Amino acid sequence: MFSSNQMGKHLLVAASLAVAITSIGTVAAGERETYPAGMVAAMERDLGIRAEYLPRFFQLQRDSLAREAQARRALGANFAGAWLERDATGQFHQVVASTAAGKSVPGASVRQVRHSLRDLELAMQSLDDVRQRARDGRRLQGVQSWHIDLPSNSVVVSVEPGAMARAIDFVAVSAANGRAIRFERAEGVATPVATVRGGDRYGSGGGSCSIGFAVTRGTTKGFATAGHCGRAGTSVSIGGVTVGSVQAATFPSRDIAWASVRSSDTLVGQVNRYNGSTVPVRGTTEYGVGTSICRSGFASGWRCGRVTALNVTVNYSNGPVYGLRQSSACVTQGDSGGSWLVNDQAQGVSSGGQLNGTSNCGSASPVTYYQPINPLLSAYGLTLVRG
Repeated sequence: MFSSNQMGKHLLVAASLAVAITSIGTVAAGERETYPAGMVAAMERDLGIRAEYLPRFFQLQRDSLAREAQARRALGANFAGAWLERDATGQFHQVVASTAAGKSVPGASVRQVRHSLRDLELAMQSLDDVRQRARDGRRLQGVQSWHIDLPSNSVVVSVEPGAMARAIDFVAVSAANGRAIRFERAEGVATPVATVRGGDRYGSGGGSCSIGFAVTRGTTKGFATAGHCGRAGTSVSIGGVTVGSVQAATFPSRDIAWASVRSSDTLVGQVNRYNGSTVPVRGTTEYGVGTSICRSGFASGWRCGRVTALNVTVNYSNGPVYGLRQSSACVTQGDSGGSWLVNDQAQGVSSGGQLNGTSNCGSASPVTYYQPINPLLSAYGLTLVRG
């Protein structure tokens, strides 16, 4: 919500924030207002708002919605936006911007500006149009983002170092009013942050496999998976974005691998159940024959069965793999590398199975193999991320 240079200066009134605020509700006389767990500490930590000021702050936010609507009606085409602003004393108040002089809005301070909100929206649309028409996105490489910044009454184009010429050309070929544009140096590279969670899909070497478990190796983040999903050095992607590469892989003989991800990605000690819920991962205690066991993978989701054999040697066409375990939980191609659990205990990652075509989920007696987790962790010095 804030850029580093805005923190402590402006609080933009956003729709998502408005929803969160209104969900708290209006407090009747004599009642004490309560907030969701952790909110007070988080707002004090991240926004510098002390707990005793929160009731007044939330009331200001609730009131700001109606006040903004009133300002839109009163100012019409002259309306240039509204936001909450923090002054030098740390107090918040609402600002309404107008292109006309001498206007007033009860409960807010009115600031005269050059460009109306409609003017800024048209400039944004013009830049969007240029990007949509661009056949080669590389010509805009380094032009990171653009957005309406209400307090500065401008459209801010965020530019990475070395890309200013491309940014200027980008604006020049648009129909945007150049006086409404402000360039700003980007502090980093615009990158989607991935969530690394057991059972989720990842891309590797032109194909797809499933994440086993989130792990770390020292300070490096990553995930455990099957060795046959990609050799060391193979890039891996989550959600279509390259996040790292396979750091080590062994196949055949064993079916083990781990891949690194970026420091900005989030490791989650959970496994996807593909029903809107997850299972926390709490340890790696291995269970024996007859134990009920479940597995997760993007191709066939969450499936369960029983452990039917330990220390299995499987003679794949690529060569033998030793020390696998066998289960009656079914599997489909693409589930490779995915998570196996007994309750909240990690058991291993999917290796293969006796498939009819691409799956054995239609079989009355599926035979599926998984690589035990503890030999995998030990082989590469990995630490399981726990939920």
